[in-house]
Amino acid sequence: MDLIRTIDELRARLAREASIVLVPTMGNLHAGHLSLVEEARRHGRCIVASIFVNRLQFEPGGDFERYPRTLERDGEALEKAGCHVVFAPDEKELYPQPQEIRLAPPKSAAQLCGDFRPGHFEGVVTVVAKLFNIVAPHTAVFGRKDYQQLFVIRALVRQMNYPVAIVGVETKREPDGLAMSSRNGYLSSEERTEAVRLNRNLKRIKDLIEGGRRDFAELCDLASRDLTAAGWRVDYVALRNQSGLAVPGPGERDLVVLGAAWIGRTRLIDNLDIRA
Repeated sequence: MDLIRTIDELRARLAREASIVLVPTMGNLHAGHLSLVEEARRHGRCIVASIFVNRLQFEPGGDFERYPRTLERDGEALEKAGCHVVFAPDEKELYPQPQEIRLAPPKSAAQLCGDFRPGHFEGVVTVVAKLFNIVAPHTAVFGRKDYQQLFVIRALVRQMNYPVAIVGVETKREPDGLAMSSRNGYLSSEERTEAVRLNRNLKRIKDLIEGGRRDFAELCDLASRDLTAAGWRVDYVALRNQSGLAVPGPGERDLVVLGAAWIGRTRLIDNLDIRA
């Protein structure tokens, strides 16, 4: 496996590759990230994982400075998982000048996480566009835990005509149902025990809707109240359609329930597909 730090070296390394799959990450990898690499191996011959903590997608007061940088451990895990190239640029390599040119995300980004993380999706689409231009992958693999991010990236590819197939991979979970996340490492032991409450509330909404309930707003409100009563700070619990990430209309059946909430200093997100 090759560890590459510069754009010029990466382009030279990939020039001879005919089938490239990109797995973008911010590092501090867990089994969920490695499942993306496993999926990537089904779609191409050269697997490139990027590791870059992207300042542009962190809102003011976010955890950019404390986000763990674990490159050596990440590289060992990626090599074992079958990755061929790790692209780990520093900030000046990817942003040699202040990034004044930034892409505007679609309207679907101006809700849910977009309401609570100003500038986040602008930073996401800008860095992903740069990675697409640098790596020139045929396929890129993203996790479905960041459901809204995946939706926004699919829109980026469609609207900017990138010749990149986007593959979404199901959320990898701990045995108790907690979605794997790099930020789970921030949790205290007590918070880790409590953290599964978010998934359990979403699962209850899913089960009730699939059992025939249609009072979507009430179900989401009940979940928010349960989290708040347990000491969480809730950003949102919301139901959307899968086709447009919009509030579902009468008769729509392919839905997704999404939640984001803070336990202590850690923001957790999760989602579940629903067939109503």
